[in-house]
This record gives sequence, structure tokens and C-alpha cells, in this order.
Amino acid sequence: MRLKSHFFAMLTLAVSGLFLVLAEKWRTLTHGNDGFTFRAPEFFKDRMMFYLLVLACLVLVYLFLRRFVHSPLGRVLIAVRENEQRTKSLGFQTLHYKVIASVVAGFVASLAGSLYAVSLRFVNTSVLTMDITLDALLMTIIGGVGTLIGPIIGAGVIELAQHYLSGLAKEYPIFERWIIFFGIIYILAVIFFPRGIVGTLRHAFMKHKKKVPKVEVAAPARKGLTK
Repeated sequence: MRLKSHFFAMLTLAVSGLFLVLAEKWRTLTHGNDGFTFRAPEFFKDRMMFYLLVLACLVLVYLFLRRFVHSPLGRVLIAVRENEQRTKSLGFQTLHYKVIASVVAGFVASLAGSLYAVSLRFVNTSVLTMDITLDALLMTIIGGVGTLIGPIIGAGVIELAQHYLSGLAKEYPIFERWIIFFGIIYILAVIFFPRGIVGTLRHAFMKHKKKVPKVEVAAPARKGLTK
């Protein structure tokens, strides 16, 4: 919690690597790379009902996080993100707020992981690899860091790109290496949307709003006053 920026990210990746090794070695519990299957409730076998459940969870989590961000606690977290030293000078214990943010993030991630496992009905150590982490990171960067709707848009872009690019490989041999084209799409997204899709559009809107001249209404002259 006392680390910042990329140091915190690197330590997080190191801890996830430790959990990956633990899952691979603790075969009595996880069955290692072979994984294990489990039975899901009958309610989840209907894919449409499961989709509606996941959609409802997405909406509820979005509303919860939106309320969380706009609460006094969320305002302090925004201040910590923008300038932690100044926030400390105002008397806030920033470490406590970081812990709360990590707990909320862990809760949301655990909910997403549980729904992901139920959708597959199979779990192995691949869920702890870097691929899952990188997918979530790319979704956030492409959609817009620091926004709530941005990662949702980024997830849609990535999933659609992977689906259609891998589908084109069946008709055009050049798309068999679709991951290269996916990398090109990511590079273009970073070049043309440096703040992410939502962040760039929001910045452009605010910039345009500042350029719009304000019309000033002159106050009516009082009677008896001359130039």
C-alpha cells in the first residue's frame, strides 16, 4: 500500500505470480494444470438467463461504483490520485483510503471471477496467468483510465476484435496470425485515443466547451447617470 505508480503494479504482478505457482504445486486442491470441473446450479444452465444475471450484476456494480466515486470517500480517493502529498497536508490518512479502494476493487474482481468460472464450469491455473491480467489492462487503457464506462467500452472493442479477427482466419489465411492485427489495432487506439476512447472524447468536449465564447449581458443603466 505504500508503493506508488509502476512499483505498485510490478508488486501486484509478482504476488499474482506467487499465487500461480501455489496453484500449480498444490495439486491436491487445484489439480494443477489439469484443473477440475464442477456442477453449476440448474438456473445457470440456460445461457440466456445467465446472460441476464451477468448483465444485472454489471448494472448494479456500475451504479454502486458510480455512487462510490461521487461520495465524500470517492472524492478523497480522486484527490489522492491527483496529488497525494497535498491530500496528506489536508489531514487525510491516505493509506487508509488506499486500503478501502483495494478492498472494493478486490470485491468487484472476485465477483467477476466467480461469474467467469460459473460460465465455463471449468477452472484451471490459466485463470491466474498474465493473459487475464493483460486483457483487463488493455480493456481499461483502450476504454479510458479513470472512467467507469470506459472499461466497458474497451471490453466490447477487444472482444469484438478478437471474435471477428479469429473468424476471418477461416476464410483468409493472412488472418491466421490475427494477434498481430490485434496488436496493430491496439497501437492505433493508443495513438488516436491517448486518454482512451472515453477520456479522449471527454477531453475534446471540455476543450470545445471552453472555446465557446460567453455572451455577456450589459447591466441596464440607471436613470440620472450620464456618460
